[in-house]
Amino acid sequence: MKSESNLEKVLSQGIFAVTGELGPPRGADADVVREKAKHLKGRVDAVNVTDNQTAMVRLASWAASILLIQEGLEPNYQMVCRDRNRLAMQADILGASALGIKTMLCLSGDHQAFGDHPKSRKVYDIDSIQLISMVKKMRDESKFLSGQDLTKAPKMFIGAAENPFARPYEFRVHRLAKKIAAGADFIQTQCIYNMDRFRDWIKQAYDMGLTEKTYILAGLTPMKSLKMALYMKNSVPGLDVPDWVIKRLEGVDKKKQADEGIAIACEQIEEFKQMKGVAGVHLMLIEWEHKVPEITERAKLLPRPTIQ
Repeated sequence: MKSESNLEKVLSQGIFAVTGELGPPRGADADVVREKAKHLKGRVDAVNVTDNQTAMVRLASWAASILLIQEGLEPNYQMVCRDRNRLAMQADILGASALGIKTMLCLSGDHQAFGDHPKSRKVYDIDSIQLISMVKKMRDESKFLSGQDLTKAPKMFIGAAENPFARPYEFRVHRLAKKIAAGADFIQTQCIYNMDRFRDWIKQAYDMGLTEKTYILAGLTPMKSLKMALYMKNSVPGLDVPDWVIKRLEGVDKKKQADEGIAIACEQIEEFKQMKGVAGVHLMLIEWEHKVPEITERAKLLPRPTIQ
């Protein structure tokens, strides 16, 4: 074992994993985190804690992660390259490990121009692939990026994100390979709607032997409404929402569109369970955490394993 991470234990035993996501509040309110945690406990193997997602200032990811540990959940501590240089990153990684965080996700971060401080100065001292490599060096070699020794290694299970739908499509599997070579133990994908393109991508990864070197979790964000689907299709870069999703939501009453969106997600999960190279699913419910119990039950993902 590379860490004592619950997620690593689940994946290493070949169990179809389930991760969730929690967005920290826009204020110093710990009870918001605790309330969201109630819907996730016992239903997922780890919980992504976003790091100033969409470049909006929020409660620190490490702080929300500690609150989740107190609530009996395993946090997947997110760190973005946008806001910190390598000194601050390494200090935060050591601090997170010292406080009991065992899983982290290495990301570039949304550009600050899209957030609430568009004039803030970006850092990007290193990129996400270099961040992955740096965490691996700290964990496996007990060395800082400078090459100097550190006294106690942070035993992190290292994650990364990948988007099979960003152009150029033919490059995406090679970018995945770079992240795996850098040290990514698991991958969570962008939310999937275009199943045809995802099937092609995961087959490429499988044929290249990449799925034997890392664990890939398929990302899902159920549609709450036709309005949401149209927005995701037309206004969110990097997403691929095919016409069949729009038509299916158009075919049901407005009050039943959320239920139809969940039904689509559950159908996808059933296919992912049988798909070579897919080790689990990552549920990104965007302020819809209270639906996690329903979705995990309908998709027959319960009970979650308890591994000592």
